[in-house]
Amino acid sequence: MSTPVLPSDLVFIAGINNADTLARRLAASPCIARGQYPLRAFFNSASAADAFNAAVDHLPPQCWAVWVHQDVYLPDGWPERFLKELNTVRKSLPELAVAGVYGVRGHGDGALRAGHVLDRGVLRREPLPLPCEVDSLDELLVAVRVGSGLRMDPQLGYDFYGTDLVLEAQARGLKAVAVDAFCEHWSGTPAAGPVAAGVLQRIAANAAAFERKWAARLPVTTPCFDIQQPGDVARFLQQLPVSER
Repeated sequence: MSTPVLPSDLVFIAGINNADTLARRLAASPCIARGQYPLRAFFNSASAADAFNAAVDHLPPQCWAVWVHQDVYLPDGWPERFLKELNTVRKSLPELAVAGVYGVRGHGDGALRAGHVLDRGVLRREPLPLPCEVDSLDELLVAVRVGSGLRMDPQLGYDFYGTDLVLEAQARGLKAVAVDAFCEHWSGTPAAGPVAAGVLQRIAANAAAFERKWAARLPVTTPCFDIQQPGDVARFLQQLPVSER
């Protein structure tokens, strides 16, 4: 029987580059605003891994390190909902090591989305019943069981690390799931239309690193990209309109 995950086992970690966004979104979440749960905030880190790994390396093995974007709002009662989901899953999946709120199972034409989030004002409640095992997770919120030994890869910068954690877990015989723990994501990156040239360049560079690392594991479908072979992300990005910002 797995040991229950307790409230004291949750620690939130975030990489911050905009203090105003942090104040209006993540820091305004009731569980953080009231001081019920610790938030380890890292400002202007070179990569998600630099922030996440620095925090995780000092946490006890039973903890769940919850990486969450600065532009995410966690509604009242979110930690309790998340803990309930974790404990339900671990009864049948003791190998559980990674959990998130939005992901993909399968790849290509057989890919199925799983999640329940408000994304930039649009409610996304996908058809797959939650919780469910997934092969990819969105980076907006991804939690790792510290004792699993999983850590983020700094070569991926601020992209693809959610899916990378899932693939690393699977390679070690561990499991990843998407759970029903509704939250709001207020990303400044547009869902459609022109994208800043710097953002496209960053994603392309990190995609190339991800595709090299997992070339033998492709195809992989993430919430944003269908990667059949190396170079697919760059080819897709080249088709997008570029903003002057």
